[in-house]
Amino acid sequence: MVDCPVEIGVYGFVDVALDADPEAPALRIREAVEQIALADEVGLDVAGIGEHHRRDYASSTPATILAAAAERSSRIRLTSAVSVLSSDDPVRVFQQFATLDLLSGGRAEIMAGRGSFIESFPLFGHDLADYDELFAEKLELLLALRANERVTWSGRHRAPLVEQAVYPRPLQDPLPVWLAVGGNPPSVVRAGRLDLPMALAIIGGQPARFAPLVELYRQAGGTQPTSLNMHGFVAETRAAAADTYYPAHSGVMDRIGRERGWGPTNRAAFDAATAIDGAYLVGAPEAAAEKILHLHSLFDHDRMLIQMAIGDVAHRDVLRAIELLGTEVAPLVRAEVARRHAPAAG
Repeated sequence: MVDCPVEIGVYGFVDVALDADPEAPALRIREAVEQIALADEVGLDVAGIGEHHRRDYASSTPATILAAAAERSSRIRLTSAVSVLSSDDPVRVFQQFATLDLLSGGRAEIMAGRGSFIESFPLFGHDLADYDELFAEKLELLLALRANERVTWSGRHRAPLVEQAVYPRPLQDPLPVWLAVGGNPPSVVRAGRLDLPMALAIIGGQPARFAPLVELYRQAGGTQPTSLNMHGFVAETRAAAADTYYPAHSGVMDRIGRERGWGPTNRAAFDAATAIDGAYLVGAPEAAAEKILHLHSLFDHDRMLIQMAIGDVAHRDVLRAIELLGTEVAPLVRAEVARRHAPAAG
């Protein structure tokens, strides 16, 4: 398990407005790096950048952005959130994150997933009909690459390797590889059987409904750390947090919803989801800590990652939310989790 009672961090996808000017992606990338630098400064444990290949995100190469952040930080762990392994080349993914690991002094992680969008599949010449097989095959190769300096491997969707040496090698041995899952039980079982750390994304519904998936992971053989990845925001008051986050959050969810046939969002449903048993971690520092602790009582997870930089939330507001998360929320959570896990006296 992780060294501290629970790791707390942030992740994002470098959102860019569809009507933004041509310089906006450059600005948003620099802002993402600044946000990670502040997260490091205020004592957060992890920062993640996810991979997307759409106009509304500037994060097609997370390792590049994380490498810039490595030069602005000293201790925070740097992870993809996620790397869309199904459509990428595992050799290049391994090399990119091994390089990041060297650059950061051993702070890199890969969070491998199948992705929530499909643009990368035709972009890199893959057939969506092979969706499941692509991920299984490429995950197998990625794990072989991190385990061995020379690899012999063959599969259906990539040229074989015969005693091929792959460099550079990372500082960490092994380079951490997390498996990102949604609510799909077979994916949870795969993580357990491979005994990989598991990151469970919850972006809707009641989190308690997902708690059995962690038990399923353990039953399948998983002994590694687990993470919850959720949407959230922190401000001085609950009203300020909700009023800042809701317009940006609803804009993103409505845009995605129109593509997928979901109904529109509304403020009443959003506010309900910020309650103690809801999917959004939105509120003042003490309430945010209370909710993380409630989730910990359900999941006993080792890591909590929160997506605060979403849509057009102003950079200054994200920075303040990160500051509050690191200086007020995280200490409360760590102290209480440590107390709960302390051995009984006597």
